[in-house]
Amino acid sequence: MDMKMMWGEVEVRRVVELEAPFLPPAALVPGVPEEVWRANEDWLAPDFWDPGSDRVMAAVQTWVLRSEGRTILVDTGAGNGRERPDAPHFAHLDTDFLARLAAAGVRPEDVDIVVNTHLHADHVGWNTRAGDGGWVPTFPNATYFMPAADHAHFGPRGADGESRDPVFADSVAPVDRAGQTLLWSGTHRIDAHLTLEAAPGHTPGSSVLRLASGTDRAVFVGDLLHTPVQILEPAHSSCLCADPREAAATRVRVLGRAADERELVVPAHFRGAGAAEVRRDGARFAVSRWAA
Repeated sequence: MDMKMMWGEVEVRRVVELEAPFLPPAALVPGVPEEVWRANEDWLAPDFWDPGSDRVMAAVQTWVLRSEGRTILVDTGAGNGRERPDAPHFAHLDTDFLARLAAAGVRPEDVDIVVNTHLHADHVGWNTRAGDGGWVPTFPNATYFMPAADHAHFGPRGADGESRDPVFADSVAPVDRAGQTLLWSGTHRIDAHLTLEAAPGHTPGSSVLRLASGTDRAVFVGDLLHTPVQILEPAHSSCLCADPREAAATRVRVLGRAADERELVVPAHFRGAGAAEVRRDGARFAVSRWAA
C-alpha cells in the first residue's frame, strides 16, 4: 500500500489488488514501433515493461480519496471468485484486497461513493462480493457513480431484462437492485474538488475524474492509458479500446489539458510511480516527473 498524500485538501491513497505481466507490447498497443520501447527501456523497465519476457507490466488498483468528509473509491478492481470467460486472468481470484483496504483505514461500511470510470471487469469487480443467495454490494452505504453510456451498452437486453455480460450480471446488476446506482452523463460534479467528465473511446462511457483543490490538480484517467508509451505515442490506442480512433482523440485532448494546466495524470494500471506530470513535446507528450 502506498503512503498517504495530500493534494490540496483531498487525501489520496493507492490500494493495489494485484500486479502481473500482461500482454506483449505489440499486442497491447499495436502500431507503436519496437524501437520506441527499446529507446526508453532505461525508465520503462522494470515497472512498466519487462524486456526479458517482453510483457507490459500492469497493476489492478483502487485510488482512495477523502474529500469534504467523504470516502471515495475510484474503481474497484477485479474482485474474487468471478467467472470471466473473456478475461481468464481475472477469473477465480482470491486476493486480500479488502484487508489491504482496511490497512488504509477503510472498512466497507465507511465508503460513501464508488466511482467506476467505466464498466470493464477490472474496474467493477469489488463493487460486489458473495453473500447469502448471490452477489451483494460490497459497500452497503455507498452511492455508485456509473457512466450512463456504459450502463446502457453493457446492460440488459431482450424481453427477460437480463444482461448477457457476466461482468454486468455479477458486479453491476446487484448494485442496481440495491438502489445504490447513480447514472450520469456529460459532466457531473461530486463536490467542490472532484468532477467527473466523459472521455469516450475505450468504452462508450469511459470517463475521467478531475481533482482541483488549492493549487493542486490531477486527473484520474482510467484506461485512457495502459502504458506510459501512450504518453509518448498518444495516437496509438490499446487493443482493448472499443473505438481506437475516438480513444486516441480523447487521449490527446486530456493529455493536452494536463500539460497546459499542470494536472498530474493518474492512470488505472501503472505500477511503480502511479502518476505522471506531462509536458508537450511537439505533437506528442513526455513525462516531466513521476509522483505517487
